[in-house]
Amino acid sequence: MQGLPASDISSEKPNPTHQNIGAVQMRIKSANSHHDRHSQSKSMILSENVKVKEPISRHRRNHSQHNLILTDIISPKEQTVVEKEGYLLKAKIADGGKKLRKNWSTSWIVLAGGKIEFYKESKQPALANLKAGYKPEWVDLCGAHIEWTTEKSSRKNVFQITTISGNEFLLQSDIDFIILDWFHAIKNAIDRLPKEQSCTPRNLEFKLQRSSSSELLSSLSTESKEPKSEHRRSLIFRLNYSASDTNDRNRVKSRLKKFISRRPSLKTLQEKGLIKDQVFGSHLHLVCEHENSTVPLFVKRCIEAVEKRGLDVDGIYRVSGNLATIQKLRFVVNQEEKLNLDDSQWEDIHVVTGALKMFFRELPEPLFPYCFFEQFLEAIKNPDSNTRVKSIRRLVQKLPGPNRDTMKILFEHLKKIAAKESVNLMTTQSLGIVFGPTLLRPEKETGNMAVHMLYQNQIVELMLSEYNKIFSSEED
Repeated sequence: MQGLPASDISSEKPNPTHQNIGAVQMRIKSANSHHDRHSQSKSMILSENVKVKEPISRHRRNHSQHNLILTDIISPKEQTVVEKEGYLLKAKIADGGKKLRKNWSTSWIVLAGGKIEFYKESKQPALANLKAGYKPEWVDLCGAHIEWTTEKSSRKNVFQITTISGNEFLLQSDIDFIILDWFHAIKNAIDRLPKEQSCTPRNLEFKLQRSSSSELLSSLSTESKEPKSEHRRSLIFRLNYSASDTNDRNRVKSRLKKFISRRPSLKTLQEKGLIKDQVFGSHLHLVCEHENSTVPLFVKRCIEAVEKRGLDVDGIYRVSGNLATIQKLRFVVNQEEKLNLDDSQWEDIHVVTGALKMFFRELPEPLFPYCFFEQFLEAIKNPDSNTRVKSIRRLVQKLPGPNRDTMKILFEHLKKIAAKESVNLMTTQSLGIVFGPTLLRPEKETGNMAVHMLYQNQIVELMLSEYNKIFSSEED
């Protein structure tokens, strides 16, 4: 037996004791084997201390086909632990630096392992109902920035998370202590993570196995490819903001400063006719000074057009005109083009009334100046009707010339509208509701908005009802 070759030994009937020693293995190629190449290996005698290593497939495609999970690439000691989870309102407002339309939705949010995952419902039910291959949306907190924000949303208790890849998320809750706990938990998680430059390859490997977001694709395209050492050095050099890049930025800044300092003033451009004075959005006294009058020409033309063909129209000033046509009329007026409101394109009288209301609504300071707002409110609150009329009359006489004259011609026109209320169904009360908030508003809105609106409507209604007493004479 000692002289026989190894091939002869393998052909003999195997001894059970030899199997315990572990020596002879004959692998037969079968359809169930995952490693066909290695199934044809020659038989060998192995010692007890040597273990047979399973062949490892290094092809990238095999990882995706076998649906590796987190435990396949990370040891049990390294598996992530859920730090916090719960429901919050979420809105993604940027993807890779590209702004997105804000759309709030309720999400089950899970903070674990330096990342945040978003589910549509509680994580356990969500995992049970997930389809094969589904990956939840997530945020990598490595190098991310978190801050409270009041500019990105009108909601309260909103904070923003910005990732190094340019993704931006808003998270919100109406309950103060809940959102505060989330903010501190995420901030602490970010602080524990390494900075952007020191994110480890383990993080990248984790991303490759678990993520399908655009953030992963961008990192995959730049980091999964192994560039040459020279290219890697140049890439790191650019990412670390080299001195030459700083000089280039400083040079651009200095050129912009010179350009801005040499730019002609607004007054110079207006004198040269390159920029024309706007009618809409300008202060009333500036429009009147430019036209050398105390009532804007556009206001006069609108009033003439309405009195010519709109006094009998049902819901005049209450019914809205086509907004696109109103904006077109606004553009024509601002460009100082020849305006003919009898033209067929302005045949809808509601377009004319809509443009007139827009003119008063866009005044930087309303027709009733801010400094007179509280005085008019105190006057209308007076229980005696005669005292109310006299107080408002004195206030009207104190107004600047353009405001007083424009107010007089406008209320005279609205009085004619109210006189036809049996036809157009526009009473003084209806006109007060339409014009009250437009002509009279506080400089800063407060919590008494509903009360103010009631008084605004009453002031306009009283000035229409007592027009003759209030505007009859400037001397008393």
